[in-house]
Amino acid sequence: MRRRMLIGATVVVIIVAVVFGSAFAFQRKLIYLPSGGPVPSAAQVLPGGRDVPLRTADGLTLTAWYFPVEGARAAVLVAPGNAGNRSLRTPLARALHAAGLATLLLDYRGYGGNPGSPTEAGLALDVRAAREFLAARARVPLVYFGESLGAAVVAGLAVDFPPAALVLRSPFTDLAAVARRHYPFLPVRLLLLDTFPVAERVARVPAPVTVVYGGADTIVPPEQSRAVAAAARGRAVEVPGADHNDPVLLDGPAVISAITAAAG
Repeated sequence: MRRRMLIGATVVVIIVAVVFGSAFAFQRKLIYLPSGGPVPSAAQVLPGGRDVPLRTADGLTLTAWYFPVEGARAAVLVAPGNAGNRSLRTPLARALHAAGLATLLLDYRGYGGNPGSPTEAGLALDVRAAREFLAARARVPLVYFGESLGAAVVAGLAVDFPPAALVLRSPFTDLAAVARRHYPFLPVRLLLLDTFPVAERVARVPAPVTVVYGGADTIVPPEQSRAVAAAARGRAVEVPGADHNDPVLLDGPAVISAITAAAG
C-alpha cells in the first residue's frame, strides 16, 4: 500500500512538473500570436501611404506603415495587440486618416515579416523606435493608441516619453491578472517571463488617459480595463455588448471618437 501511494505521488509530481515546465517553456507561444505576412504596401491601403523602416536600439530594422496628412493637428502611434499583423488594422488606419490624423502603424519584431522574436523588452524597443520616427517627421503632438497587449506597450512608453494623450483599448491591469483568468490552475505570477504592469505604469503617466473597452469582453475582463482607467485617473468608455475582437472595437465610433478627442 505504501509503495503504491509513493508511486502515485511520484506520478502526480512528474505530471505537475511537466505541465508547469511546458507552460514556462512555451509561454511566449501562447502570449504572442504573430502572422508573418505577406503584408500589402501602405500605398495599397491609402494613397500617399509609405512603407517605412524603424531601427531599434538592439539593431533590428522593422517595417511599418506611415500615413502622413497635410496639416494634421496630431499624429497617432498605433501599437497593435498580440495577434496577426498590421494588415488586420487597415480599417483603423483608414478611419484615422479620414479624421485628419497622421498615423504610424507598426508591427513588432516577429510580426508582419519583421525579424526577431517578441518579448516584453523587445516590444519596448520597437515602440521607442516608432516614436522616434514619428516625432522626427510629424512635428505635431503625439497620441499613443494601444490595443490590448499594445495598450501595455504604449503605457510603458508613455512613462518615459509622455505623449499629448494616451488612449488604451481593452487594457488588462497586468499580464498575470489576465492570464490567471484563463489558466487558473497555473501559478502564473511565478511562471511569467513578461509581466506588462499596465495599471502601475499608467499611474505614473502625466498625460490624459482614455480607456475604451467592451462590456462583454471574454478575453480581458471589463473590470480590469476599468481598474486601469481608475489607476490613471482617466476616462473610461464602455462599448456595451462588445467582445474583445469585435470590429466595433477596431474602428468603431467609440474608438475613433476617443482618439480624435485626445488629439484635440
